[in-house]
Amino acid sequence: MSTKPTRTTHELPGLEELLAPTAEFYLDLHRHPELSGAEARTAARFAQRLDADGFRVLRGIGGHGVAAELRNGEGPAVLLRAELDALPVAEATGAPYASTATATGPDGRPVPVMHACGHDAHLACVAAAGRWLAARRDRWRGTLLLLGQPAEETLGGARAMLEDGLYDRVTPPDEVLAQHTAPFPAGMVAHAEGLVLAGSRTLSVVFEGDGGHAATAHLAADPLRAAAGLVMRLPEVAAGESGRPTVTATALRAGDAGHPGNVVPDRADLLVSLRGFSEPALDRAAADVSRLAHAEAATAALPPRVTVTTVSRSGVTVTDPEVTDGVRTAHRTAFGSARVTAWPPALATEDFPLLTGAGADLHGHGGIRGCYWMLGSTGPAQWAAAPGPDPAAKLRALPANHSPRYLPSVRLTLQTGITALVAGALARLGAGEG
Repeated sequence: MSTKPTRTTHELPGLEELLAPTAEFYLDLHRHPELSGAEARTAARFAQRLDADGFRVLRGIGGHGVAAELRNGEGPAVLLRAELDALPVAEATGAPYASTATATGPDGRPVPVMHACGHDAHLACVAAAGRWLAARRDRWRGTLLLLGQPAEETLGGARAMLEDGLYDRVTPPDEVLAQHTAPFPAGMVAHAEGLVLAGSRTLSVVFEGDGGHAATAHLAADPLRAAAGLVMRLPEVAAGESGRPTVTATALRAGDAGHPGNVVPDRADLLVSLRGFSEPALDRAAADVSRLAHAEAATAALPPRVTVTTVSRSGVTVTDPEVTDGVRTAHRTAFGSARVTAWPPALATEDFPLLTGAGADLHGHGGIRGCYWMLGSTGPAQWAAAPGPDPAAKLRALPANHSPRYLPSVRLTLQTGITALVAGALARLGAGEG
């Protein structure tokens, strides 16, 4: 059991005064989203707020990453983490502050950009929690760290920051806390027991031939036919294995839509996403995809060339039981037990584990523990309007993260998110005088 004292927050003094500037910050971030790796403006705005609140602020870590540190006597080091990046999604919420931003995508083509995953809310809540804690140093002791991580959506940002010496530049944390919005009622938080999010592998499968004429396709190494065949065989991956990973083809590109329809393309690019709760099972599934890709190509009279590479990977997110118990207790004190619920393991994925002891191969600190909880974001009107006779049906009907219609309730999400971070931080930092 923890020897740290139990804190009570109830109504956070000064929260109402924080809400207006935090909402303004959130709306600004929402109107100006930036893609993974291109978060220059977002990072600058976040850093400016932390600098104004007295933190030692470091910029440009692992790309546009921002880290801030505030030392306040002897005690534990606790890190609050949020993300900077948005998604290539065209917003369809109809909100007056909806994003109309566009950017250049990885392939050089223009794409719409939207904060469709709640990272703008995460960042606004961390900044506000930092401001509250910085103004009340009598309430805690230790070192408070705040992190604005780039490129979470592409699963490269945490690794980039750590490889750029994050934990050499700031005090290495004892614990890392983070929250993530999800489409359940705003005003609530949800905690998991152990497993929170899945691990993943994203595979690029490239089939290459020499092209040809549609009239003599049987004489060509047809990459598109091989790619389509692999898509149809993906359900075979790890079939029959208990707890097998999910395997999904997420993108297929071949040929040129501008040609007259009589050209066999010389290349087909396929992306495959694997999600599961076991690292060995994910490794086996990746090997199965590679095996099937080569087998599918080999069935052609003129086999296309096959290249399989791992584009990204993430570990399973597991929340530490002792830290989680302390944070959940603080949340029940702050919100009441009725607003703190359970969270089943989900197939979404994160690079959050690298910031904890699971990333010790990168940063050398094996004892860092993590706590990761979910933050409700659906406002009362949206919840009431969602079709379905019961909460489970409503949850299935609501726009989820990454949907062009995903839109958190601003006031309730921010109010709850700030309180959850402050309560969690106070529960894990050393005791102050207040």
